[in-house]
Amino acid sequence: MPRPTRGRPRAFDRDRAILDAARLFWRCGYSGTSTRALTAALGLSTSSLYAAFGSKAGLFEEAVRTYAERYREIYQQAVAEKDLRAVIEHVLVDSVREFTQPSEVHPGCLLSSAAMTDSTSTLDTSAYYTELHGWNERSLLARVEQAIQDGELTAGTDAAALTGLVQSVVHGLSVRAGLGAVREDLLTTAQLAHKLICKQLTSPTS
Repeated sequence: MPRPTRGRPRAFDRDRAILDAARLFWRCGYSGTSTRALTAALGLSTSSLYAAFGSKAGLFEEAVRTYAERYREIYQQAVAEKDLRAVIEHVLVDSVREFTQPSEVHPGCLLSSAAMTDSTSTLDTSAYYTELHGWNERSLLARVEQAIQDGELTAGTDAAALTGLVQSVVHGLSVRAGLGAVREDLLTTAQLAHKLICKQLTSPTS
């Protein structure tokens, strides 16, 4: 009789491991998430976890950066649009889509998670998020200023006020998403906000 063969061990999926770890960190914070809880959730031994991520702190930092950096990507892609109306639409709509990713592919909102108040000695999550938010806002402000310079907007347009308005809408949508608002409702709100904002963006030639 042929000898029975052992089942293959589950292949290591780094993206899945980061997602599963992020869920724990978001819920319990860095200090409240034990290495034992992580190894159980990820299906890894302690030695395998350390081999893959260096340490619990390394895994935490990778999880934070992985999901927070998605918002930087939204702004990077949006400001590359040639038309400012498209820029604003992408910021609003793509942000909603990120806020409302299904739980099987996203750990939830970092801003409202326990990880924001509990960090490693090498990554202050709150300061990192603030820096990221500042980068996004500066990128959008520069794009609005460029639109004014190029004549896409009237010279009297207040670039800082317009940028602040868009950012305020984004953060309001984020709060509503965290409170359980569904994607369809948030997208409707984002599209209405985009329409109302664009009514004020009358160029000299329009």
